[in-house]
Amino acid sequence: MIYVVNKKRKLENIKEDFPNAAILDITSTSNMRYAQILSPFYPHMNIPIPFTEGLTATCVEAVWQGLKVFDGVDVDFATFRNDTMHDLKRTVRKYGMPKGHRKGAYGKELLGYFEARMLIYLPTYKWVLDNVPEVHHVVERIKEQSKIQDIVLLDYNTNIDFRDASKPLSHAGLVRLYIEGNYPEGLEGYQPMTKDELEQKKLRDKNLRKEIKKQAEIKKILGDITLFDNNE
Repeated sequence: MIYVVNKKRKLENIKEDFPNAAILDITSTSNMRYAQILSPFYPHMNIPIPFTEGLTATCVEAVWQGLKVFDGVDVDFATFRNDTMHDLKRTVRKYGMPKGHRKGAYGKELLGYFEARMLIYLPTYKWVLDNVPEVHHVVERIKEQSKIQDIVLLDYNTNIDFRDASKPLSHAGLVRLYIEGNYPEGLEGYQPMTKDELEQKKLRDKNLRKEIKKQAEIKKILGDITLFDNNE
């Protein structure tokens, strides 16, 4: 089983809940490069920008942030070229409320948040999972290990449901969907969660946390298994 857990949690608490799991930090601040390359901030370079023929960006986050449009501030081509993993966020605090995402760097149409998630962010991240060999290799190793051991993927965001537009999306959740063969394609057939569905999700998440606590003692009888060698 693959779980997504907030990186800000204390490691000892994570180990208590998942006593025999392999824990992998796949954020941009991971100290393991083979895990860090799964971050949307990692500069793989030459990533196609959706709806923009011939123009690429350094990383997934550069695509997402660069296509944001604010009152008086449009597409930021400099963001597409940012390869530092820093200063990529174009925030409300600095630019004011966003109007949407430009559908292509030179496009006229503005996409709403959910549309942009489905048509820009998800396909761009999937492009990396599909087309960057070392990323695909790591994902395959996680997939194989998850067959014999629980895997905990650490991320700053833990919203793993792409239809929940009330919170930022976890890229670790997208890795899980990809491994499970459930990665969504396009926008057709998908709608943001309704208020009732969001309430139901909260209840499911609460019950899942209870179940994890319940199963933790059972899993402690299993031996530790290492997912990756330390020298990679």
